[in-house]
Amino acid sequence: MALKFVSSLEKCFLSDNIADKATFSNGSFLKNERFHLGVCFTADDPDAAKRAVTLRVVSPLAAYVVVRKVVHVPVRMACNPGETVADDYITTAPGLYPDMLVPLAENGQLFLQKNLESLFLEIDTKGAVAAGDYPLTVQLVDGNEVVEEATCTLTVIGAALPPQTLKFTQWFYCDCLRVQYGTESFDERHWQIIESYAKTAVKNGVNMLLTPIFTPALDTAVGRERPTTQLVDVTVQNGSYAFGFEKLGRWVDMCDRIGIQYLEIAHFFTQWGAEHAPKVMATVDGTYRRIFGWDTDAAGEEYGAFLRALIPALLAFLREKDGWHKRCLFHISDEPNEEHLAQYAAARAQVTALLRGYPIMDALSNYEFYEQGVVDIPVAATDHIGPFLAHGVKGLWCYYCVGQSKKVSNRFVAMSSARTRILGAQMYKYGIEGFLHWGYNFYFSQFSMETVNPLMITDGDYFAPAGDTFSVYPAPDGTPYASLRLEVFYDGLQDMRALALCESLYGREYTLQLLEQGTDGITFSEYPRDGAFLPAMRERVNAAIAKKA
Repeated sequence: MALKFVSSLEKCFLSDNIADKATFSNGSFLKNERFHLGVCFTADDPDAAKRAVTLRVVSPLAAYVVVRKVVHVPVRMACNPGETVADDYITTAPGLYPDMLVPLAENGQLFLQKNLESLFLEIDTKGAVAAGDYPLTVQLVDGNEVVEEATCTLTVIGAALPPQTLKFTQWFYCDCLRVQYGTESFDERHWQIIESYAKTAVKNGVNMLLTPIFTPALDTAVGRERPTTQLVDVTVQNGSYAFGFEKLGRWVDMCDRIGIQYLEIAHFFTQWGAEHAPKVMATVDGTYRRIFGWDTDAAGEEYGAFLRALIPALLAFLREKDGWHKRCLFHISDEPNEEHLAQYAAARAQVTALLRGYPIMDALSNYEFYEQGVVDIPVAATDHIGPFLAHGVKGLWCYYCVGQSKKVSNRFVAMSSARTRILGAQMYKYGIEGFLHWGYNFYFSQFSMETVNPLMITDGDYFAPAGDTFSVYPAPDGTPYASLRLEVFYDGLQDMRALALCESLYGREYTLQLLEQGTDGITFSEYPRDGAFLPAMRERVNAAIAKKA
């Protein structure tokens, strides 16, 4: 039998050899930081195989340790067509990949196997532990016999990470939760599930929530509809509009309660061109039906009249709701390109006067949209961000999705955890103010044609490389299982905060030297690819912080 601590960035495949895994022996973290590390174990002896053992954590920090099993998930489509391991993937072969994190059994029981299995440990002292060195031991126990154990040393630094300043949204799909769990839109069970998933998002750095005032016009085939999830009730009587905000009020109350700081109002126009209105449902003279959609001209007077009625009423409601109107960001249309510039500008004109003074943001890759003033906050793809950086765009955001698969960071299951985590350091260096990812819990196929079982289909039915469509898996009880990718991305956000703290103590130039030490410089496409760089960088930064703690 063999057991060892490994870095949280280590992905352990079933067929890997434990001897090839570098042993984690010591590390440090700030007193309010969530620290992660891994444990892997195996049994080569046939007599030990399938032996049931119990995991025991022995440490002064034991009360603050949460242990989860790393479950291997099916991966059919590891990368985009034509890409290879040379494009910075661990492997591109179909198979079982480590990703889903599930709680241990109540009795802590594990089964030793010849396969290499792993656990993911989270230590969160919430500032309750004094600075100093602490041993941490994990034991595999059979009855009263300790059959294997491993020990490392963790150092708590007497300084605290500053609050997260990065705005972060991962698109949250209420309709996917409704379909996955068989609820009705915004019935009590649906609300419970929504809050559970939103809490996990907040725990992992999300502080802005996609808010479906009407069903989001995202990833929907032309002429088709997503299941209705609309927070604003619309009534049409004798051609006049009236609005009910009861559900939206409950949404805002939830956001306030769980720590969401910003509302990301769903797009006012359809994706990839802003040519049409999203699906809007209303009660018209007593009948509930769709009043806008693919058959509605985005720049037409009919939809314009609706927006002129809706937006002032929406802002007035949010103004009265403890001033939440000041914490809203708005969208026109997702991912327009240069050929859509004129249409995008025409759609924007429908709301320009109505949203004067409110920020409008959209994911796009063409600098011309910002240059011509039709978008206030460009959200640039990480592989097209160069012109935005070169022009010194203030308040710049970034994003990645299916297409950002070469050179730049992303969160595909087949990518290394280091490639996922590096984005935090990159965003710190370039002063990025926000990050957007499109798939927190997208459990549909491409264009929302069908529902998929994300426990079996991790690629949206050959829509995107496995892992791109979601960062959490659905547990049977209506709560989400986190993924390795979700947790290590959060570690990247913690890196940003640690670097910001270091800068406040030593200045930016010195902090950048610590960040880029041993490299030729870090950009969005050029950075160290090995798993040792980020932990070593953090140890340098932590040591500097500790000197002034």
